[in-house]
Amino acid sequence: MRIRPWPATGTAFALAILWGEWENWRASRQLVGPATGPTEAVVVLGYRNPGPHANAMNRWRVRAGLRSLDPSATVSRLILCGGACAGPTAEATLMADYATSARGYRGTLVIEQQSRTTWENIAFAIPYLEDADRIKIVSLPFHAERARHYLTLQRPDLAQRLVRGADYRFGEWMPLKPLLALYALRQRGMHPEARPSQE
Repeated sequence: MRIRPWPATGTAFALAILWGEWENWRASRQLVGPATGPTEAVVVLGYRNPGPHANAMNRWRVRAGLRSLDPSATVSRLILCGGACAGPTAEATLMADYATSARGYRGTLVIEQQSRTTWENIAFAIPYLEDADRIKIVSLPFHAERARHYLTLQRPDLAQRLVRGADYRFGEWMPLKPLLALYALRQRGMHPEARPSQE
């Protein structure tokens, strides 16, 4: 009896999707703890944006940042990070316009327009984290995990206040999650002791 290849292919695809979900779920829970307190800071990391408006990735990151805000917090600060890395306008400015104009955000907003790398995103955001009881870093899960690692290197005292954001949701970006996981694991393998200032 000849075995048709489709069931095996479908199973492999389903397993790859589930593996991608698992790896991203796990990344979203790395380097966070049980910090509590009434004040919070939500740091949203920008993505290269050549156009005059926030691109799809930056729009998603803003939405993930907004849903990470705790409505019960007495003070919530949204910090948007990213300079003009791929176009004439800073990523943070484009994200801020989207957050306020398209999503109706009216809370406390910090626009950090100087950083050009993830390491700098964190370094330049630190002054706005000093008085926060809880710190959330929002991006794609592996990117956010790397940024949390950078905070532990730059300010281990502040890293003790890291808690989970709401950037991971089951099914969101599902087809891309295996590729994102593979890329992140490959980068770790190639650069296990990469110098953060260059990333």
